[in-house]
Amino acid sequence: MSRKPYVRPISKTGWWLTQGRYMRYMSREVTCIFIGAFSFFLIEVIYKLSQGREVWSEFVDKLNNPLTTGLLIVALLFSVHHSTGWFNVTPKAMPVQIGEKFVPGWAIVGAHYLGWIVASLIVLFAAGGF
Repeated sequence: MSRKPYVRPISKTGWWLTQGRYMRYMSREVTCIFIGAFSFFLIEVIYKLSQGREVWSEFVDKLNNPLTTGLLIVALLFSVHHSTGWFNVTPKAMPVQIGEKFVPGWAIVGAHYLGWIVASLIVLFAAGGF
């Protein structure tokens, strides 16, 4: 018997580049950084809104530029990627059992997407988008 067992070399920084499922996992995980940054931005928006009309107007004027628009679009794209990634993983992470049978994965994913669409339509309607 050998005293030195074989140890497969694994890259400490590029291990996630070896398989597609690892890449999808890491892309979903890195989006949380942008979701967190956007959450802090929303906290700042609420704070400025609480400071009064004049402070709010100055804040909105500062945000009215192409860089802010681009960053908000990037945040939207990352949030859509994050949401769809987690919706598609939900049947594996949270299997729903009714009696002896499990609810099919497509039904769980479909319910999440349906809820997302309904919530989006409610927000659009409330914001005057329709």
